[in-house]
Amino acid sequence: MPMITVPAHFDGKQICLDEPLDLAPNAKLIITILPGQESDNEYKAWLHLSGQRLEDAYGENEPEYSKDLLKEVNPDYEGR
Repeated sequence: MPMITVPAHFDGKQICLDEPLDLAPNAKLIITILPGQESDNEYKAWLHLSGQRLEDAYGENEPEYSKDLLKEVNPDYEGR
């Protein structure tokens, strides 16, 4: 059988597959535990912080830099 991914959940007692699947006895499995809600909050906090830093870097108060400040022009750059 090729390697496949099947959604599943833990019901408090055992791991339950969310889709029917014919498995041979003693089939080798790898279980990956996905982050839960507590990790979702941490992920959202990182996204928020990243967004704030991007706003700081590219906000309205960021000065426009002239082409004169370039040390070397990229000849492959097509933006003008």
